[in-house]
Amino acid sequence: MSFTQSSLKVGELATGQDLTVPIFNHKCGRSSAPSVYIQANVHGAEVQGNAVIYQLMKRLEQYTLCADITLVPLANPLGINQKSGEFTLGRFDPITGVNWNREYLDHKIDLAAWFESHSALSDSEIIGKYRAMLVDACHDRLNSEWGVTTGHQQAVMLQTMAHQADIVIDLHTGPKSSKHLYCPEYDAHAASFFSIPYTLFIPNDFGGAMDESVFCPWWQLAEHMRSMGRDFEIPVSAFTLELGSQENINLDDALVDADGILAYLSERGVIEERVKPLVMSRHACYLKDYKKYHSPLGGMVEYLAEVGQPIPAGEALANILRIDKYGTDEVLTPLSLNQDCVPILHFASASVYQGTELYKVMTNVFEI
Repeated sequence: MSFTQSSLKVGELATGQDLTVPIFNHKCGRSSAPSVYIQANVHGAEVQGNAVIYQLMKRLEQYTLCADITLVPLANPLGINQKSGEFTLGRFDPITGVNWNREYLDHKIDLAAWFESHSALSDSEIIGKYRAMLVDACHDRLNSEWGVTTGHQQAVMLQTMAHQADIVIDLHTGPKSSKHLYCPEYDAHAASFFSIPYTLFIPNDFGGAMDESVFCPWWQLAEHMRSMGRDFEIPVSAFTLELGSQENINLDDALVDADGILAYLSERGVIEERVKPLVMSRHACYLKDYKKYHSPLGGMVEYLAEVGQPIPAGEALANILRIDKYGTDEVLTPLSLNQDCVPILHFASASVYQGTELYKVMTNVFEI
């Protein structure tokens, strides 16, 4: 087994240099197994996904591949190189201010009209025609006579590759974060294969992210077809894996996550050999129960709640230190919630404005 390496030009700098993304491909030829697209590092500071792709490539050398695989590390060259001192600032397009992971194309398909003109086709023919339409729409967007922004061009070029795959995995991290998985509700069974302790089951709503840009059009088609009395199995799976905290790589930990991806790919028949998922405790909640907690005041934060560790109602999440109020009862303010939760991530800095998103927590958690 071997990968061929190429590159994709996704933009140009003001001085004329090309912005390119490395691409590693394995072509299997004719196969009924689902094809795979995996990308990493769309946010500049979220580098652990590159380590996971590295470990995955090494692992795949030991297996028999039954499908085409495309791996795209370092997917955002501008964001990765957007530095300030020791920090990477590449979460937002510096030109527009838009989150790099909210730049993907929302197709907004007239499903009633599309399906009416294709209803006589078989399911396999519908899949081929619909996929081609999604890819063509991306090409049309990129070739708009009005042009597109730097960030949108990069995102839609990546999305074009993703639309041609059956399995799409987008690798991210949080600021200070526990591992967690974004998984569409229709594909909940998949969560039991990845080496991820917490899962967020997400609905059929496009919020701008890569995984949603891939699965929402298919989910919407399936729902419309069912409303017309025709069952249709969604042929595409797409996930976002959050692999811990940003600005850090850990190769041993990357191997654990690579093995989790392999277990899922094995289950789907992408590799011939059987890879068993890690035996571990896995819990989930629905996206509506994933809550943001904003700081009620500005100050210096002592983060007390450890990410990935459940805490009961009333237990302190954090302390806010206001040294300017020394000598009063407002110098130290404990913060807590009135319900049980699992803190999943928290803000990276100890210095916060009032209103800063301090924590994201899962509520109404259940075992899977």
